[in-house]
Amino acid sequence: MLRREAFRLPRHPASVGLARLRVRDHLTAWGHGADDLAVADAALLVSELATFLVRHGPLREREFEVAVTVLADGSCFIEVSDEAEAGPELRAGPGLLIGLGADEQGRGLRLVESLASAWGVWDRGVHGRTIWVLVGTPTRAPVP
Repeated sequence: MLRREAFRLPRHPASVGLARLRVRDHLTAWGHGADDLAVADAALLVSELATFLVRHGPLREREFEVAVTVLADGSCFIEVSDEAEAGPELRAGPGLLIGLGADEQGRGLRLVESLASAWGVWDRGVHGRTIWVLVGTPTRAPVP
């Protein structure tokens, strides 16, 4: 069984925390434990993606969309969309990353790379882009 929820938020810094809270609330309402590492990872990843869109999205756009889907195996698929033409990308070279948090040497994209099972950008043509991440069952131990 799939469960999906999508919502639009204003392109404003306060929306980042709201996106994180709503994703966490949806996942816990759908049976994930509040202390589940996958929920924490999903909340952190949606925060990074929403921050990227708020800081680097097109000025003409007033909103962005967040969608969270829980797949049959319990993994979580997160999409954050806006009308921009380009998304974050890896730069050629050993360990050089640009994109999310580019003004902080790509720290946001490094975080996405380390926490997500997979991630990417869909080009939606004249409708913009969707940055997506897949959050599987965490393999790391919880931090005490």
